[in-house]
Amino acid sequence: MAFETILLDVQAGVATITLNRPKKLNAFNDQMIAETTAAFKQASRDKAIRCVVLTGNGRAFSSGQDLADVMAREGEFSIGEHLRHGYHKLIRQMVRLEKPIIGAINGIAAGAGVGVALATDIRLAADNASFMLAFSKVGLVPDSGTNWLLPRLIGQARAYEMAITADKIPAEKALAWGMVNRVVPAEQLTEITAAWAGSLAAGPTLAFGLTKRAMNRAWETDLFGALEYEAHLQEIAGRSHDNKEGVTAFLEKRAAQFKGE
Repeated sequence: MAFETILLDVQAGVATITLNRPKKLNAFNDQMIAETTAAFKQASRDKAIRCVVLTGNGRAFSSGQDLADVMAREGEFSIGEHLRHGYHKLIRQMVRLEKPIIGAINGIAAGAGVGVALATDIRLAADNASFMLAFSKVGLVPDSGTNWLLPRLIGQARAYEMAITADKIPAEKALAWGMVNRVVPAEQLTEITAAWAGSLAAGPTLAFGLTKRAMNRAWETDLFGALEYEAHLQEIAGRSHDNKEGVTAFLEKRAAQFKGE
């Protein structure tokens, strides 16, 4: 599939999706939402892809919704339907993808761009990156999964503060709050992300995916339910090639050759 608003590059088991509307600070229009969703769907179906990187081209990760695109529409516009048929599909596709997603946050992430960034599994932020919930500046509430994802990462008090003040949170504060995993020099972001992605793609990606499934399910159940679900998933992992290879490699004192199956 040919894309116009994103770039998709697949090498050595890693799919890199680059939001590519740099003149608009990678603001999302309908086409970019749909193409990003399609790229994640393609990654989920391609067994050769074992890790996904999501980043932006230029100065921004994503400045959120392209408001000029919305204002240019004729007739009545339903924000609710726009979310249901656009961002919601994208966030679901990302959260359900049982392969690691690295968010390489190369610059400003604002509005819906924050929600998309938070839907990645590991977030590596450039030291000049920042996060801002800009919704209140236009009289809206946070969306794109932010109300669910952000309080679970940084606590409700800080998340609510971000929502009502629309303050820009620099990368180092985002790290201190638990919003990102690492802050790295901007000029090294690509190199460091590639190292992370290569390592994850070579790992037991079936187990990585099952772990993601277990942690997502844990939010919906109690401890005893989580224990039972862990046992169910561990049964699947224990029957995999990667488990057998990992144990054999450990006993033979060599590096394991995982296949993600």
